Amino acid sequence: MADLAELAGLSKITVSRALSDSPLVNPETRERIQALAHEHGYKLNVSARNLRLRRSHTVAVIVEMKPSTDRTMFDPYPLVLLGGISQELTAAGYSVLLTTRQGANGAAVQAADGLILLGQGVHQDAVHRFDKLGLPMVVWGAYSEGDSHVVVGSDNRLGGALVADHFVALGRRHPVFIGNPSHPEIFERLNGFVDALAVHGIKPLLMRRDEFTPDSGMDAVHSLQARKVSFDAIFACSDLLAMGAIRATLELGRSVPGDVSVVGYDDMPLGASFLPPLSSVRQDWQEGGILLARKVLALIHHEQAASETLPVTLVVRST
Repeated sequence: MADLAELAGLSKITVSRALSDSPLVNPETRERIQALAHEHGYKLNVSARNLRLRRSHTVAVIVEMKPSTDRTMFDPYPLVLLGGISQELTAAGYSVLLTTRQGANGAAVQAADGLILLGQGVHQDAVHRFDKLGLPMVVWGAYSEGDSHVVVGSDNRLGGALVADHFVALGRRHPVFIGNPSHPEIFERLNGFVDALAVHGIKPLLMRRDEFTPDSGMDAVHSLQARKVSFDAIFACSDLLAMGAIRATLELGRSVPGDVSVVGYDDMPLGASFLPPLSSVRQDWQEGGILLARKVLALIHHEQAASETLPVTLVVRST
């Protein structure tokens, strides 16, 4: 860099700024220095720069889910979220380090400038665990009063209320909710569902299921049948659960939506091609990923960042 500065007749700090595309150097000077660097084969040592700045220019993204045959990383959650995150971070000159909860203790994660956590875990255990890393952290999930972290997520309570109003409009009086409310997002969906139904004097039945898979949805419906529970509507906290619930309902000789109305959550592409096409609550994953990235970058640069809740919509199809 000293040689390059001498050739350009400028100071080393000006050359350094020009090679880093700093706005403190006018465009003409930047172009001249960069052309000289290219001509003489000069390349910026990124590792040395990062070491000097104590920055890795990397953001670790931890996916808080256990991939399985039925629930893969090819689903919109987390794939579309990751697309929005990667798009925004790459444009800002940052690398994305993707890992799961099991691989999050590595040195590379601990050396990252910031952390994006996709999913809070049961009782927010994932949040508490990764808070110990001491990194600027943004979480995808459900915001609640008193949160010490920036949270980006969808309006889960509204999602539950929209499904409740839909069932009431259809004349359903015996709804069932399938999911695990130990997860903050699911808890909010259940609360929105319960509160909206209570206005009409309806109390839903909770079928607690930990796995968000078709098999788990089928098991919930077969359990209802075995207990001789009367039900005419099912709100599943994920589309995969809803698909399993529909399959089991049809196996029991009941029609969907004639006898039982079913609504899922997430509006996966698979749901639209399912038979019958699945009604579901849609979340804007792409916008969510972009917001997560923008907020973690703000925290890394010691700027203000606030939690944000995205709207949801109910997509009514054939179930």
